[in-house]
Amino acid sequence: MEEQTISKLIPAAALLILGLIESVGGLYFDDKRTKNDFTVELLSLLTLPTLIQPGIFVFVLWLMGMGFPMFEDYFVDSSFWWHILAFLLLDDMTQYWWHRLSHVSKTMWKLHRPHHVVEEMGVLVTYRNALLYYAFMPGIWFSAVLIYLGMGYVYLFYLPVKLLVILLAHSETKWDRFLYKVKILSPLAWIVERTISTPSTHFAHHGLTCEDGVSHPNGNYGNLLFIWDVIFGTAKITRKYPTKFGAWNQIKEPWYVQLLFPIFKSKDPKSELYSIKVEKGNASKSS
Repeated sequence: MEEQTISKLIPAAALLILGLIESVGGLYFDDKRTKNDFTVELLSLLTLPTLIQPGIFVFVLWLMGMGFPMFEDYFVDSSFWWHILAFLLLDDMTQYWWHRLSHVSKTMWKLHRPHHVVEEMGVLVTYRNALLYYAFMPGIWFSAVLIYLGMGYVYLFYLPVKLLVILLAHSETKWDRFLYKVKILSPLAWIVERTISTPSTHFAHHGLTCEDGVSHPNGNYGNLLFIWDVIFGTAKITRKYPTKFGAWNQIKEPWYVQLLFPIFKSKDPKSELYSIKVEKGNASKSS
């Protein structure tokens, strides 16, 4: 029970602290963030941990219990390190591919688009996606299966570490700057930026256009581990930060269209969320 409490408190505390630092710096008091933006961010932040993820976990645990009772806690006594590897592969790596798919498929892009239309970074950007983007995310379903198989204890430590890295990667605090400024830390910076997501590499993913030489909208997809981008050829490391963020189509739909598409669709024919027509091809544009 104590571990469960700590697991929940760490990302919540990080979100609060980073949000306060960004607020003091004036991030949330300019004209780039509207009331509609805050609504999207706060609702997506609340629904994922209180509705979507618990709902998937309850369903999967019930289904596994009904169909595969012999496998409950099957791997509970196996190595701690095997448990970590299982989550890295079946949660974090599959999320890399899910994220990558959302930039290739125009249909998937419509569910991921809310994450990219905002014109500035910050911790509140972290979870702004359509509800269906998370509802169908393979990593959440696989995590529930791994917990049923007896790896739940490791998940209590794995999840807050992952959330902390992701929050920091979106944070305007840009914690990685000191690694680049202090020359003696250069070897450490080389390892860190190729292992986990950092503000520099993830800000590049949110950059408006690759024409600035820094942004990489169709790459740098990693969540916890950036090494997936290195392995699968989608990495770009510049140790710089874009000055412009957003998506090529800046039409700002109402919050309920962004979060509940395709249940609600845009009324603007110029919007990407105007229809649910299944299309193929590259979704997010780099210029």
